[in-house]
Amino acid sequence: MDAALAVPREVPPATAAGRQVRRRPRGGRWRRAALAVLVASAVALPVAGAARPRVPAPPPAALPPPAASTLDAIYAANRANAREAARTAASHGDRRRAAADRALAGPARQLLAFDGRGPGRATEVLGDLARAGRVAVLVPGSDTGLDTYGRFRAAAVALHERLTREAPAGTRTAVVAWLGYETPGTISTTVATTGRAEEAAPALTALVRDVRAVAGQRSRVSLLCHSYGSVVCARAAARTDADAIALVGSPGTGADTAAGLRTRARVWAARGTGDWIGHVPHLSADLFGTTVGFGTDPVSPAFGARVFAAGDGGHSDYFAPGSTSLANLTRIVLDRTGAVTHD
Repeated sequence: MDAALAVPREVPPATAAGRQVRRRPRGGRWRRAALAVLVASAVALPVAGAARPRVPAPPPAALPPPAASTLDAIYAANRANAREAARTAASHGDRRRAAADRALAGPARQLLAFDGRGPGRATEVLGDLARAGRVAVLVPGSDTGLDTYGRFRAAAVALHERLTREAPAGTRTAVVAWLGYETPGTISTTVATTGRAEEAAPALTALVRDVRAVAGQRSRVSLLCHSYGSVVCARAAARTDADAIALVGSPGTGADTAAGLRTRARVWAARGTGDWIGHVPHLSADLFGTTVGFGTDPVSPAFGARVFAAGDGGHSDYFAPGSTSLANLTRIVLDRTGAVTHD
């Protein structure tokens, strides 16, 4: 699949999906062995981009409270901030970041939030949020930042195009691409723990509150959560006013069951048959005061989510145009749940 049409590709830890899984040692020994591999992989392997200097940028723009009447002003202020961030990045010789910032500053871009500092954060709206009756919020997984934002946005574009085609007459839709937290690196200690998700959860809760302030309380909001993003959604679920939560390519959520998320939202889950994350042990344990691993597999009967078909795609293919997973995610967002297909 073309990387430009994929959710950012997350590479599996070097050994977590290899020999340990095929041997299937049992009981406590398996648990300890799998967790040891997981932690060792995160600690011993080099972290991609760890030596990359933090990118300087101006602080975020001062914005009015989000509302239908203030959207244009918010979009304009964030575009201006992105232009300034591009100039700053260019002056420091970071051409890659400067190009990413300039793209976000384009006249047609609708930025609900933007922060060019460090790995960067951005929240972009596709569609008319103020009049949308169906809103999808995309929550990305690891290794997503402004430098790789184009790939994440491509997933949002693919979903928005399909929603626009399939929405019933008179139903407006919008997609919110939420890069609102510092995602963990795939090869890092943080990707195996809930720390980044716990930090991100309040921001996701606030984002959904802002979406409802703009679109209206009667709009239907779905969270589509990819990979580590599913851990973020799980941490936010109890305090976030969503109607549906879809977990795709999830390593687990940190909860034993869907009911343990304590949400009124309908919880869905899917994994493509070609997704390597299905080989990662679904375990959880406290090590050195930190919880490592995310527990029950969200597509297992024990978790209790509504499992839908995702086809034979890999870890980065859930939003690929024409895919089974994208078709079903579109139906979930449109609340056409009777049309969702199952394996």
